[in-house]
Amino acid sequence: MAEINNQSTQRAEEHGINKKRVWAIVGASSGNLVEWFDFYVYSFFSLYFAHIFFPKGDTTTQLLQTAGVFAAGFLMRPIGGWLFGYIGDRHGRKKSMLISVCMMCFGSLVIACLPGYASIGIAAPAILLLARMFQGLSVGGEYGTSATYMSEVALEGRKGFYASFQYVTLIGGQLLAVLTVVVLQFILSDEELRSWGWRIPFFLGAILAVVALWLRRSLNETSDKKSRQHKDAGSISGLLRNHTRAFLMVLGFTAGGSLSFYTFTTYMQKYLVNTAGMDAKSASGLMTGALLVFMLIQPVIGALSDKIGRRGSMLIFGAGAAICTVPILTALQNVQSPTLAFGLIMLALLITSFYTAISGILKAEMFPPEVRALGVGLSYAVANAIFGGSAEYVALLLKQQGVETTFFWYVSAMGALAFLVSLLLHKRGKGIKL
Repeated sequence: MAEINNQSTQRAEEHGINKKRVWAIVGASSGNLVEWFDFYVYSFFSLYFAHIFFPKGDTTTQLLQTAGVFAAGFLMRPIGGWLFGYIGDRHGRKKSMLISVCMMCFGSLVIACLPGYASIGIAAPAILLLARMFQGLSVGGEYGTSATYMSEVALEGRKGFYASFQYVTLIGGQLLAVLTVVVLQFILSDEELRSWGWRIPFFLGAILAVVALWLRRSLNETSDKKSRQHKDAGSISGLLRNHTRAFLMVLGFTAGGSLSFYTFTTYMQKYLVNTAGMDAKSASGLMTGALLVFMLIQPVIGALSDKIGRRGSMLIFGAGAAICTVPILTALQNVQSPTLAFGLIMLALLITSFYTAISGILKAEMFPPEVRALGVGLSYAVANAIFGGSAEYVALLLKQQGVETTFFWYVSAMGALAFLVSLLLHKRGKGIKL
């Protein structure tokens, strides 16, 4: 009888621990969703507010100025990766995640309430730029710290599954931003959206950030005092001196992974319209469905990585991206059937999932606790800003010069680089092969 009671007590304790672990994953990933919702809302709604913040002129000029502010947010990511990596390693993961989501909330609230150029003149675009820089810092720091936290709180043997929810929420943020556009376009007239309706998603982003802040306040800290007081904790010099190989490997992973991710998500809609000749409405609907499926398969691929190892997953991604990218993009150039287009895009996204689902945990396992948040965050932010952030610009530039297929080979080559770097991983998938 006593043995039965002990077993019941043990099961109850395990249930409580698992419940806390799931809650921690929800809390950590919720901020990720908010961060990316806010970041993409700016891009999706820029058509409606460009005229508010910039001097009167043609629409293209105003949109270019708005895009420049968007790019500035991208360029702030490496600084955010360093800043929040330092805070996470030196002062704790929880504190870093709380500050990050507060900054995103502040940036969204400023944009939502900001008067236009007609009211405050040049101060309007200047403040808009500062708000976007705040958001860029926040997004740049969010990835490394949340990836680190989720890797440390996840159950051994199921880390790939739990960590995959980082990209579930990242893609979810994109989808939520798209859904917000669709709903507001349905409810409000074009004139209302241009006048005041565009402010609604920024207020919504600020409210969601407050919810994420509330969720994160209840999280337990995963770093210990010893690692936070380590002489190299949060130190770039310590990171580069002692973990140069791991840092360079993460740059290689992220260069190939981010380029593939942005090519088949954010750029693909424009590619379907500009190159394949698909109408904008059909392209938007197709990509919304593709992103939804892409989001749902992340936990499946993450769980698979717990069976076959991170190295196995990355080799599949690298080989798949190197071999299949050119044929897929070439086939999409003249695709007539939306069903065939959806199938081709989903094949590309399935291959990319072998990177995205384990992206955070793979990198976190390569660094010790005292430089983990910094190592993951800074290397990711640098490679993401250079290769992911430039994907659309490079693709459009090469198309303009009449050598669009060069971009296909560029993406393929970066996939091959990811494959070669993956060969250096330990066969069991944790860290670098000795």
